[in-house]
Amino acid sequence: MKNVLRERHTPEFHPTDDVERRELPAAAGAAIRATAAAIAATIDTMPGWSARDAAALTDPRLVELIDAGAAELPATVRAAVRAPRTSAGAAVVSGLPVREAELGPTPRDWRQAAAWSGEPRHRHASFELDLAMLLLARSAGEPFGWAGQQDGRLVNNIVPSPGHEHEQSGASSTTLLCPHTEDAFHPRRAHLLMLGCLRNPDAVGTTVSSVREVALDDRQRRRLREPMLPILPDVSYGADFHRYPSTPVATLGGDDASPTLRYDPAYTPLDEADDEYRCAYAHLGAELERVCRTAVLRPGELLLVDNDVVVHGRVPFTPRYDGTDRWLKRVNIRLPRRRVPDESGESGYGQRTVTPFESRVNEEAREYQVHSAADPQPQ
Repeated sequence: MKNVLRERHTPEFHPTDDVERRELPAAAGAAIRATAAAIAATIDTMPGWSARDAAALTDPRLVELIDAGAAELPATVRAAVRAPRTSAGAAVVSGLPVREAELGPTPRDWRQAAAWSGEPRHRHASFELDLAMLLLARSAGEPFGWAGQQDGRLVNNIVPSPGHEHEQSGASSTTLLCPHTEDAFHPRRAHLLMLGCLRNPDAVGTTVSSVREVALDDRQRRRLREPMLPILPDVSYGADFHRYPSTPVATLGGDDASPTLRYDPAYTPLDEADDEYRCAYAHLGAELERVCRTAVLRPGELLLVDNDVVVHGRVPFTPRYDGTDRWLKRVNIRLPRRRVPDESGESGYGQRTVTPFESRVNEEAREYQVHSAADPQPQ
């Protein structure tokens, strides 16, 4: 089974006037950076600390520091990074201090970014900003990574990379990155996606489209709720997935009042569906284009995307590979939210999540349930 990419015209993009905007107070932004700097300084004095530990951010000692640091941040941080609840399903958060002079050159790929993060003499502010992103993500929920993507790192670097210009992946540039659910192929995909901007001199737009804003008739909704086709892993996970069973999944979920979406046309073999289903899918794609908005992130801004509701992409741009290109950081976040039980039986094509915060999050959930049960209920 091959990955299938449908060539489509570049849609007409609209500004983010109706996307929620939030701002970190200056004191909160400064506290995040100060906490990240303190953690970075502590890490450098830890015995047995390796460059790989620094790059992956999964060492239990670091996880403990992030937990403690996030708990001490002002309450305004947690309020700023809460999951979007508007119909647009996305929010832009500003106020994280990022200075151009501290960044150093944009890496040529994620491997170079990871190597620099692991070496103090090459770090610049990238490693400290990894920690800041992790503090923000931990304030929102449970940050996690993928063992098969960027070597299991919890904070991914999204930069244009030579040789990947035309891929449907975060390393591409000159092609339109089609709207998609992040890691749509996997049942344990993120509930919330956090993208943080370090550099964006060409004002490259990130696109967002919400299933809450599309118009579908009853027959189209019925067909798209059928588990008709599988969604395959994208190229960032390699190509060794054919030995795993592929499970057809539903594109639409939820009900008419609270729809959800699982969508990635670039990795969905639409030729295997019947004409009526393909027409319904094409209509959905046209609607997602119609309601599309763009977020042109500036340094220090975050984009929060509800991954159960919104598909995101990126407009084409021409990379320079001179150290000044667009540079984002990405974190996948799990929330205390359940999906349909049928997804639990999917193989996920053998891809495993990296979850160093999971036991702590589960303990927090149990404590919350106990305290909630003990509290008097309103009459």
